[in-house]
Amino acid sequence: MSPSISELHLATPAETAALAARLATMLRPGDVVALHGDLGAGKSTFARGLLQALGWAGEVPSPTFTLVQPYDDLPVPVWHVDLYRLDDPSEADALGLFETDAALLIEWPERLGHRLPPESLRLTFSGSGDAPRRLTWDTPPAWEGRWPPPSPR
Repeated sequence: MSPSISELHLATPAETAALAARLATMLRPGDVVALHGDLGAGKSTFARGLLQALGWAGEVPSPTFTLVQPYDDLPVPVWHVDLYRLDDPSEADALGLFETDAALLIEWPERLGHRLPPESLRLTFSGSGDAPRRLTWDTPPAWEGRWPPPSPR
């Protein structure tokens, strides 16, 4: 079965965070969510919304300089990863990304090259500034039935 591809339009950061909160209810340990998109497209807003939905009450800083920000005390442990500063995919090896049972939210996953697991949910955000965002995705079989998450009733 081939992966399915579809899209949504997100008018506000609040809509982006709400969608992330719906994904949080489906997230499992070991899941990989690849967040593609240009600077300012909504990747960090999505990650912040997901982490807050899982119960994180503190700040959610961008891990641009630390590369990995672990949130191990959540119902589903999550590592928020930002690979923008990597120059070569081999530099990711030292991060131990695929040696953890935590779910991974990876910004700039294209920096991993072929190391991104094929069962990753690949979300692509486009748009910037005050413009609405367009979200497209590639849903591998491991995510069918979980993505896209059901709409709130």
